[in-house]
Amino acid sequence: MKFIKTEIEDVFIIEPSVFGDDRGYFLESFNLEKFEENVCKIKFVQDNESKSSKGVLRGLHFQKPPFNQAKLVRCVEGRVMDVAVDVRKGSPTYGKHVAVELTGENKKQLFVPRGFAHGFSVLSETAVFAYKVDNTYAPASDSGIIWNDKDLKINWGLKESEIKLSDKDKNLISLKDFDSPFNY
Repeated sequence: MKFIKTEIEDVFIIEPSVFGDDRGYFLESFNLEKFEENVCKIKFVQDNESKSSKGVLRGLHFQKPPFNQAKLVRCVEGRVMDVAVDVRKGSPTYGKHVAVELTGENKKQLFVPRGFAHGFSVLSETAVFAYKVDNTYAPASDSGIIWNDKDLKINWGLKESEIKLSDKDKNLISLKDFDSPFNY
């Protein structure tokens, strides 16, 4: 298992070792000891999974403290463009993002720490997306940044006409209008 640092401190791409033959493959998707040795102490409390069709964009989401969450995300089947945006006040990388294509083929994962907005767009006909979180879902604490914020300049890998959003995601605010509750 490789833990790859990104341009933003605390955001990691994780490449598991995949063992395959003519019968299929095996991989270790998470190992607490290796994760804590290479990334940080963590206590994941919930696993989530979604299936989405091409063009669906979910995000950019986060939960406000005290229900903020770190996430370990992966695409089990299909292809997604996965994005983590630093929204921590005082961070030298505030407003910067990491974007990585996660696929059922490449098996890569992205660790999104607390204090980051997260989202993904579906590039394949369908995608199954799975993630671990270190805090439970708290609807009253749910928030986000608008996906097409001009200042963020995120390439979602889709034409704007292909993007399908929830009503909630259509009405999120821009980063400049956001008063971050997260400190660096």
